[in-house]
Amino acid sequence: MAEQNGTTPPAKPEFRMQKMYLKDFSFENPNAPEVFTNQQKKEPAVEVNLQLNHRQMDQDHWEVSLAITAKVSSREDEKILFILEIEHASVFLLKNIPEEHMSMLLAVDCPTLLFPFTRQLVSQVSLDGGFVPFLMEPVNFMALYQNSLKKKEAAQTN
Repeated sequence: MAEQNGTTPPAKPEFRMQKMYLKDFSFENPNAPEVFTNQQKKEPAVEVNLQLNHRQMDQDHWEVSLAITAKVSSREDEKILFILEIEHASVFLLKNIPEEHMSMLLAVDCPTLLFPFTRQLVSQVSLDGGFVPFLMEPVNFMALYQNSLKKKEAAQTN
């Protein structure tokens, strides 16, 4: 009907993951093989840092990456069991997306699609490194996004 009036309908939005890849990966086991002979009575101490990055590649393509650093150490003697660093990324097609939706797509939807694959890579490499699979807790990217919006609002009002 819009075409009969001489106007063209707006283009349909497109959103899809096009390619997933590793940008950086490191697994360090600095105290092997001694860490495998010591009996650990307590769960290890775990420090995890997650950073979300995105950049526009061209008009319709964005790279979204998850950079994760995990340091796992013994609670008894504080020896490092392993250190894992990964930057896992994907190229997303974001075409005809209204500007007001872009920040949420990049901060919530894209990393939500990417994270399960990143989690699997982390789990598999810890297993291949001689440890039990390191299963990262699921991440609520929507909550992180909403918290960042609240912090920005608070900073603007102060």
